[in-house]
Amino acid sequence: MSYTIDVYRRKLQPTKDFIAFASFVSFFPQLVAGPIERASNLLPQFYKKRHFDNTKAIDGIYLILWGLFKKIVIADSCAVYVNDIFSEYETMNSLSLLIGAIYFAFQIYGDFSGYSDIAIGTAKLFGIDLKRNFAFPYFSRDIAEFWRRWHISLSTWFRDYLYIPLGGSRVSKLLSFRNILIIFLVSGLWHGANWTFIIWGALNAFYFAPLFLTNRNRNNLDIVSEGKLFPSIRELISMISTFSLVVIGWIFFRAETVYIAINYIKKLFSFNFENGLQYLSIERYTIELMILLIIFIIVEWSSRENEHPFFGKWLNFKLVLTLIGLITLGIYSNVTDFIYFQF
Repeated sequence: MSYTIDVYRRKLQPTKDFIAFASFVSFFPQLVAGPIERASNLLPQFYKKRHFDNTKAIDGIYLILWGLFKKIVIADSCAVYVNDIFSEYETMNSLSLLIGAIYFAFQIYGDFSGYSDIAIGTAKLFGIDLKRNFAFPYFSRDIAEFWRRWHISLSTWFRDYLYIPLGGSRVSKLLSFRNILIIFLVSGLWHGANWTFIIWGALNAFYFAPLFLTNRNRNNLDIVSEGKLFPSIRELISMISTFSLVVIGWIFFRAETVYIAINYIKKLFSFNFENGLQYLSIERYTIELMILLIIFIIVEWSSRENEHPFFGKWLNFKLVLTLIGLITLGIYSNVTDFIYFQF
């Protein structure tokens, strides 16, 4: 669609190279679940003669390994608990429901950003550069920053091909907010014809509204705590608050019906902590998974100023062997389909 629209708008010259066009349309690494590439970025790369680039290939292999780690070790490990907690939510106390919702946040992040890393890394092996799709979104200080860092290729696609044609921010404040509401609702509908996705989109629009109406939606354009080891108290509170709002939204995304999502949230805020961890306390590897997620967060935090973790000084042979070992253990324990394959 972007190719057709850009040609129609005369922003892009139609290609006369059928092989290049066919390669652009069917480029397999990002075909199934993104990143959503524009013809203006990807198509010209097929015009050029490419030579094998050893440095780019090594970066690609590391990205593939890191993506597999996020998918198989992080996302699939969380999925075991998420599936059981959401299917038995009526019998769970607040603490178990909270852990289930947080685990799903890491499941969908590890699953989708992991696929994007694999796609970007695979493309590098062919000498092709794909756009970045995630930029450590869970370190966002407000919901506007979160949407600049989550599924970047889809967010910018909607901005350029829907929001701006509707008038963008060039119209009145009321009409601009209408345009934003449309974007979020369409984003929900894009994920599926289910009211859960529509409400998820509307809820994010509701989160976004105060920032937009008070002109604070572009306050956080820099990297959080850039050049510092730890965030300030204010930044930490902002990140936790934003993450909490996102997690509540993910409940609608994960639940099969609106009824289940609402009841899940009601029970979550009933503040019933009887029986402690409940279901989780009798399962194996509960503590180990929590420790793993903490380590994962620390690694991502330490790498937030780079495009991807483990680049530069982080790269070494022992790290590769460690990642391969963890991925192998994950493959033999539990593997699920990519969440975004259904979209």
